[in-house]
Amino acid sequence: MILSLPSLSTYSGDIDRLVLLVTVLVGVWFVATQIMFFWLLWRFRARDGVKSQYITGKEPHLKRWINIPHTLILFCDIVIIVGAVRVWVEVKQTLPPADDTVRVVGQQWTWTFQHSGADGVLDTADDVWTSDTLHVAEGKTYHFLLEAKDVVHSFFVPVFRLKQDAIPGRTITGWFRATKTGTYDITCAQICGIGHGIMAGCIDIETAQQHAAWVQQHSAVALGAAPTDTTAAASAGAKN
Repeated sequence: MILSLPSLSTYSGDIDRLVLLVTVLVGVWFVATQIMFFWLLWRFRARDGVKSQYITGKEPHLKRWINIPHTLILFCDIVIIVGAVRVWVEVKQTLPPADDTVRVVGQQWTWTFQHSGADGVLDTADDVWTSDTLHVAEGKTYHFLLEAKDVVHSFFVPVFRLKQDAIPGRTITGWFRATKTGTYDITCAQICGIGHGIMAGCIDIETAQQHAAWVQQHSAVALGAAPTDTTAAASAGAKN
């Protein structure tokens, strides 16, 4: 958990630990350099009767003050790189089998979500469309198909530690698995025009039973009004 922000996806804890690792390693060296900096200012301050030292920087006893910390910092860099690559591979390069798929569409200045209906298959007659509210089930692995209609947006779910740019003309696939129920924020993390600040939504994480009931209640087939195109579907589903 970063500060008071909940950690609610299967990989959010790994991202938090990576952030903590970087913070600790960089913080230790920051404090050490500040202490050394101010100690050197005090130690070699101008004093009556003390001559200045003229050095070339090649003296072995002085070069050690550069070479030893430099080596230690390189070792810390390697630790950070290894940790970062492991998290990157887990989140961005690995795509576990999906239990369900949702489509996420960003446009100025709203999010539109397409959920699979009772058949569990996207782009069929019973799909459920919503505006600014994404409904998912706890414990299920979701693939998301991220698109943008106009400009670059960024799909950001803070409790998942998930942020992915949405680029016009491309469909970007990612994944998540929620670990706790509740309602949490979705925002756009890329400046996308004058209404960027109000481009907010939410994600409703429900139990499997709650989610199944929601799908059944809002499915176009269940309501006997299957839309003929995605625009009509989005208009009908936006009320939910």
